[in-house]
Amino acid sequence: MSREKPEPVQVIKERRDRALARLISSVPYVRLLGIGFDRHGDELTAILRFDDHLIGNPLLPALHGGVTASFLEVTATLHLSWTWLWDEMEAGRLNAEHLELPRLPKTIDFTVDYLRAGLPRDAYARARVNRLGRRYASVHVEAWQDHRERLFAAATGHFLMPQSEPAAT
Repeated sequence: MSREKPEPVQVIKERRDRALARLISSVPYVRLLGIGFDRHGDELTAILRFDDHLIGNPLLPALHGGVTASFLEVTATLHLSWTWLWDEMEAGRLNAEHLELPRLPKTIDFTVDYLRAGLPRDAYARARVNRLGRRYASVHVEAWQDHRERLFAAATGHFLMPQSEPAAT
């Protein structure tokens, strides 16, 4: 009895990276804000590259509160979608080469805690899924700039999960 030869690790990484790139490019607002994502395994770190148009108060200067909230919400939403995609790809239920993207989760509520002013520099965020069900998800997001332990904002959101039909591409 012979086993199938496993795929090379690089092939798997490239497939995951293509799936993530496709998911991110499906949200035009991500490009507008200049948000990128760094992937290590199934963990995503969102990166908000600083640009002058993100400043809300030029006297401080500080990131606009709406930009901060949007950054956190985008991070939570894409993390939820990535978690679903990851699980489907790893279980073999999804053909990553001909990927049909899921609909994005819809925000039920999203509460942001502004802990300090966002400085005029790059910001980072990570989301943690507290609960992921068929219909509902709860996510916590933390954002920092220079030191991971020194958060400038955090948020908790509840989302309505899309039903199993994929979005039109």
